[in-house]
Amino acid sequence: MVGRNSVVEALRAGVPATALYVAERIDADDRVREAIKLAADRGLPLLESPRAELDRITSGAVHQGLGLQVPPYVYAHADDLVQRAADAGQAPLIVALDGVTDPRNLGAIVRSAAAFGAHGVVVPDRRSAGMTAGAWKASAGAAARVPVARVTNLTRQLEAYRRAGFVVVGLSASGVVQAHDLEASVDPLVLVVGSEDQGLSRLVERSCDVLVSIPMGAGNESLNAGVAAGIVLYEVARHRAAATP
Repeated sequence: MVGRNSVVEALRAGVPATALYVAERIDADDRVREAIKLAADRGLPLLESPRAELDRITSGAVHQGLGLQVPPYVYAHADDLVQRAADAGQAPLIVALDGVTDPRNLGAIVRSAAAFGAHGVVVPDRRSAGMTAGAWKASAGAAARVPVARVTNLTRQLEAYRRAGFVVVGLSASGVVQAHDLEASVDPLVLVVGSEDQGLSRLVERSCDVLVSIPMGAGNESLNAGVAAGIVLYEVARHRAAATP
């Protein structure tokens, strides 16, 4: 991750990092000073590098004299999310993403998952956003609390969750059931969110037990995937809270 604003925001959000690179003789403005302080507070190594070396490390990106080294994200196993719910003594709630390719949407969904009690997020290997630094930043630190699992075949994983007793709920504009009427909210549940432009793929939609929609005013065809997921997760959390003695 490079650039003064991006590095500062990533450090503020708690994005995992292993070192902060600072160009020699850098013109230290407020962002540079804050980046150095945040890195020092976290105990990150501060590595002063010639600008030519920083150019090489960042593959010629516009780094503005700052570069944050971020290690590869360690994904959970899909079964770990179920175990996490069992350890908490709660009915599992998992969010699965189908074709969501924007890391900012993934981060926003992880943030909503944390806010409304989901036990994890599942993404497929292909045609999907991964847990990049941008996704970490968009999660506003929630990615440190909510695991993300990566699976080879999303349809197969949904079938495995169904065999384990889950209700698979797809978010779709064609859904007959509205989110606030979803009776399955109190059951072990997988909420499947599709891409903003194409929605759920045909195979994934066929794997769903229920399709739910979000009522919207005339003229509005769809919502951002992150926003839509947050609305349905709120409704699930509301149903679960009402059902708790």
